[in-house]
Amino acid sequence: MRDIFGPGSNVGERHVESYEDLEEKVSACRKLGMKIVLTSGSWDMLHVGHCRYFENAKMAIGDPDKTVLVIGVDSDAKVRRKKGQNRPVVPQKERLEMVCHTRHADLVVLKEDTDEKWKLIKTVRPDVLIASERTDYTEEEKAELSVYCGEVMVLKSQAETSTSAKIRLLVVGITQEFKESFLELSTNMKNNLDQFSEIIDRFGGGGHK
Repeated sequence: MRDIFGPGSNVGERHVESYEDLEEKVSACRKLGMKIVLTSGSWDMLHVGHCRYFENAKMAIGDPDKTVLVIGVDSDAKVRRKKGQNRPVVPQKERLEMVCHTRHADLVVLKEDTDEKWKLIKTVRPDVLIASERTDYTEEEKAELSVYCGEVMVLKSQAETSTSAKIRLLVVGITQEFKESFLELSTNMKNNLDQFSEIIDRFGGGGHK
């Protein structure tokens, strides 16, 4: 437990590889009087909005020293299904480690695409379940979730742009650079062809004299 709450990233201890092990660790934390907060996402290209989100999740019950923040990380297969074949940009192993390096993460677990619905929630049974406004649950789902968690809390986006928006901005920038380079190349090619044509014309004209 010291490794989980210690100052280092302690990836080997924070990253829990099975739901059985996670259930055991969460139970031990509860016996120590800790409250459990759970959130999950893809956390692709981890940015300041994600870090602010983790910080606010850790503060959900008001006392971070008595809170265990469990963070689910969507597997590569799960992200591809939800966001398309070109995602994630960062593979799951790196995303798991990056989340462990944030100071607010206590326990981190991979969510496989083959997991049954709400398996992580049912395993952790958090005092507070954190959802983002982009993936908010319906009122019907919240009622169903009340069986497995104490409260569902929705956090607003913590940054002006999302990972998807940053990727689009990057793609637009690369496309613009390519366009400018292509136009420059085309202009140079045209100039070279014009010069070549002039040489041919002069050569041809000299041959007729």
